[in-house]
Amino acid sequence: MKTRPCVVFIVGPTASGKSAVALHLAGLLACDLISADAMQIYKGMDIVTDKPDKATRRRYPCALIDSVAPARPYNVAAFCRAGRRAIRRTLTKRRFPVVVGGTGLYIQALADGIFEGPAVEDRLRRRLEEECRKKGAGVLFSRLQRVDPLAADRIGPHNARRIIRALEVYELTGQPLSKLQKDKKGLKEECGVILFGLRRKREDLYARIDRRVDAMFGCGLVDEVKKLLTKKLGMTAYCCIGIREVEGYLKGRYELDEAVRLIKRNTRRLAKRQLTWFGKDKDIVWLDVASDADLAAAARAIARRVAEV
Repeated sequence: MKTRPCVVFIVGPTASGKSAVALHLAGLLACDLISADAMQIYKGMDIVTDKPDKATRRRYPCALIDSVAPARPYNVAAFCRAGRRAIRRTLTKRRFPVVVGGTGLYIQALADGIFEGPAVEDRLRRRLEEECRKKGAGVLFSRLQRVDPLAADRIGPHNARRIIRALEVYELTGQPLSKLQKDKKGLKEECGVILFGLRRKREDLYARIDRRVDAMFGCGLVDEVKKLLTKKLGMTAYCCIGIREVEGYLKGRYELDEAVRLIKRNTRRLAKRQLTWFGKDKDIVWLDVASDADLAAAARAIARRVAEV
């Protein structure tokens, strides 16, 4: 019987050591690295997204890093299409695809599938957005609760963008978004998917975040953000932690120390959200790490598990 191809995921909160483990693994396995980081996809955002340096990326190329201009919008559907292409290329070379990152929605969508839905209908979208502006998201949310209570429960009453999209799908297809999403297919339908998560003690993780932010400023973060702000940034890129905080300093709203504090705080909050997201996934095999030696050991543990497939 033909064995299904295997795709490895290395996930976890920011600053947990995912990139280091992936690089160790690349020295142990015939594998190709694929980024699942919503911000490292953007060109010119090297320091603010803590990308591996260029020499490392030349030695260990990683797909979906530096492939989109910061002015362009990017979303989970685009990532899934690009990620699948990268995985197919790797499998044709008889190598293991290793997906590395902390963007939980991207990882879940790639592994479990995503429902892209019908294309946006401009007139309908404008009507719903105008209604939201005039009457508030609560009115649209109440409507969504009537036509698609499952989607409403998942989205909540405050995410106007997703509420509008769910109503739009319902009006265009006549079916609830929650029902249509059940038909999605992901990698798990066609490949063996193994998810590994890196886990650190909270105080260790936060200390690593603080050190990383300090290093980013030492490497020229302020100059990089200043350069980025002279260009047109798309909304997704602009939301990258570090850009708005440094922008506040550049515009004189507060001192540099406050920008540093805000980035550390907001990065810790991101890590907490990531821990909550990945903590709900029962398929993840957790690897505890506390030192550089543990990162190398984690890579060896992953290599041994893959060898058994």
